[in-house]
Amino acid sequence: MQLIGMLDSPYVRRVAISLRLLGLPFEHRALSVFGAFEEFSRINPVVKAPTLVADDGTVLMDSTLILQWAEPLASRSLTPVSAPERLRDLRWTGLALAACEKTVQIVYEYQLRPEERRHQPWLDRVARQLDAAYAALEADIARPPAVVDETRMTHGLIATAVAWDFTRLMLPGRVDASKHPHIARLSDAAEQLEAFRAFPSAV
Repeated sequence: MQLIGMLDSPYVRRVAISLRLLGLPFEHRALSVFGAFEEFSRINPVVKAPTLVADDGTVLMDSTLILQWAEPLASRSLTPVSAPERLRDLRWTGLALAACEKTVQIVYEYQLRPEERRHQPWLDRVARQLDAAYAALEADIARPPAVVDETRMTHGLIATAVAWDFTRLMLPGRVDASKHPHIARLSDAAEQLEAFRAFPSAV
């Protein structure tokens, strides 16, 4: 199978790390949705990262749907078994993906929209949503503190670590590690794992 997209996308990086932890072999093709639009479009006309090309040629997109398809193929699962732990992990995943989405919206507003056309009330609203996502994650992960190692990583932990790294790289100074110590420690520990080091964020 092939994973298409740049690792500066938290969604691509989330999938790459998860596939590695699941033990599923794949080829990563680092194509940009901006710089390699036409080449990307020949693989997936929608030009959406991540894109996964299955062994039979089927094209999938959206990180959650890709992982939903991939997990049954693996010999292990990144989804907690017990209902309470699964619910908690789904909440973490949703909050982390929301933080990614809000980070992307802020970045696009500043990098793609002309300054005279930026809408400050919209930016203020998105920033408030970003802060709320990380505040909720910090509170949840602190009770009890999350454990990070290769055998205990879950979708929620992976998404949280990837999201935190992405926001701090793309919006320097926007989130304060001293106000989110549990997320910061989780992310620092996760970045030392082999699966994370194999697919570093490329900003």
